[in-house]
Order: sequence, then C-alpha cells, then structure tokens
Amino acid sequence: METPTDQGRLRVALLFPGQGAQHPRMAAGLYGESPVFTAAMDRAFELLGPDGPRLRAEWLAAEPSAAFDDVTVAQPLLYAVNLALGRTVLGWGVEPVAMLGHSVGELAAATLAGVLDAEDGFRLMRNRIRVFADTPPGGMLAVAASLAEVSDLLGEHVHLAALNATRQLLLAGERHHLDRAADALRERGLACRDALARQAFHSPLVDGAVEESMPDWTATPLRPPGRTLYSAYTRGVLTARQAVDPVFWARQAAEPVLFAPTLDRLLADHDCLLVEAGPGNSLSALARRHPGVLRGRSRILPLLPDRPSGDRADLDAVAAVHRTVLGPLAPAPTA
Repeated sequence: METPTDQGRLRVALLFPGQGAQHPRMAAGLYGESPVFTAAMDRAFELLGPDGPRLRAEWLAAEPSAAFDDVTVAQPLLYAVNLALGRTVLGWGVEPVAMLGHSVGELAAATLAGVLDAEDGFRLMRNRIRVFADTPPGGMLAVAASLAEVSDLLGEHVHLAALNATRQLLLAGERHHLDRAADALRERGLACRDALARQAFHSPLVDGAVEESMPDWTATPLRPPGRTLYSAYTRGVLTARQAVDPVFWARQAAEPVLFAPTLDRLLADHDCLLVEAGPGNSLSALARRHPGVLRGRSRILPLLPDRPSGDRADLDAVAAVHRTVLGPLAPAPTA
C-alpha cells in the first residue's frame, strides 16, 4: 500500500466524468485565463472540424439549447473539457499515480495516457456524432438503489448502464420503458431521476452504432498506456493488450460502466488525493462515500464547483486545488 505523499508532495489520481456532468460554460472561466486550458480548447474546436464553431457556441452559451444533452453536443464537449482540464493539471508538473474515467471520461484518460492521440480522439468524436445520433430514441435513469432491488426490472427493455456505487445505479432503455421502470421504483419508495442523456448509452440499443463505428476504431493507431489507467469496463488496471484492442474501445459505448468496483480497486492500490478533473462534482460525491475516503486514507477534491457558478468561481476552485497540491498558483503574466 502506498502512502498518500511522495517526498512531501501529495500523490494525485485524476477522475474524469462522463455523460450527465455536462452543463453550458463548463470550465469556461478558465478560457483566456489559463494558457494550457485555452490552447487545449482552441485545438479541440479546430480538430472537431465543421462541427467546431457550432460546439464552441453551445459551450459558451449562457443557456443550453434543446440539443445540449444529445450525443451530438454533450459527448464531444465533455471529451474536450475533460482533456483540457487534465492537461491543465499535468501542466502544473503533477504526474498522476493513476487515472480513472467514467464513460467518455475514460476516452479522455486514455488520450492523456498516450493510448491514442487527440487528433484521433476528436476524429472518433466526429464519427460518434454521426453514428450515435441515429440510435433508437432513449435515455438513462439514475436510481438510488442496490442492484438486487432493481434486478426484476432488468431484461429485454431496461438495462444496467452503470454501477456507480453500492446504491447508485444508471439504467438505460427506450424512453417509455424507462418511464414504466421509474413508476415501479417510486411505488417501492426508491428515488430515481432522469439523467442528462438522450441516447441509451451502455445498453444493447446502441449495438448497431457500435458496429458502425468499428472500422473507425480499427483504423486508429493504439498504443500501450504510458500512465497507469484504470478501466471502468474491466475493474482494474488497463493492460497493454486491452489498450491496443479496437474492439475493446468500440464496445465501451454499449457495455455497462463499472465505476464503483474500479474505484474500489484503485483505492486498494493507492492512498491518494483524488482530483475530479471535469465539470461538476458527480464523481467526487461518489468517492466521498467510499470507505477509504471516510477513513481518511484518501481524499477527494473536485477541480471545479459542483454547479455552474460563474467564471470567477471556476478560477477560484482551480486555484484552491493548486494550493492543496503544490502551493499558491502564480498569477498569469500580463501583456
């Protein structure tokens, strides 16, 4: 078991959230203020090609459009923001002891680990926009229950999409099937709410899109990770063989996210400061209830506020994390 510090410096593990964490202007307070973040976002919109200007406008708009939670907006923006925030922390000179992403967050972590280049990552995102937009209309349902309490509702029409904690699940399916499941759950006194998704990711409903995306993944150069990356699809450290398997990556969109057992493994291997390098605090909220954090062996610190709070709040939150990890953040140079 490692100690949480290394020569006086905190050991850091980076967490990257997935679909549902998105909101307009996520991390936008850093844009124009953090050179690393700004350059990463500008490069992202360039690599998104013809979709870049539309997605930049969606990101910076004060109010979300009707399409904001659709795969055509949420997924590329989450990938871009997670990647830019990860590069920001790495730019401080932090070398993470581990990284763990949730859904599209795992793709950002893999990019930072060197499994694929950002150019290929954004090409894959452009392809995802195209093929997943035509999947059957569906959604996801967040449920505060154990797997045993919902097992009878799972089957042909409702699927386990994510195991986020012992009593935090995501279900996926077509909208009318999810609505019936929600009614049944509420009759049992179980809390549930719609997640911010318009596709039934991590379920068989997207199998067709996964198959259509396979040639794009097969054409992508993949490498063994240069940093320790935990996969929420294997519950453990990503191996070199898994990292270079295009089928493994293509299938992620249809397979359940096993975040809870993977976080268990990470915190069994490392006592560390978990930094959520993405919008919102969804993964931080899950990690705060983990026994390793409750016992004080590890800590959790989100990089950004838990909800949209304005540009100044983004800057203050990042500066607070920097102080915890390395000391006061130097002021940006003036022109």
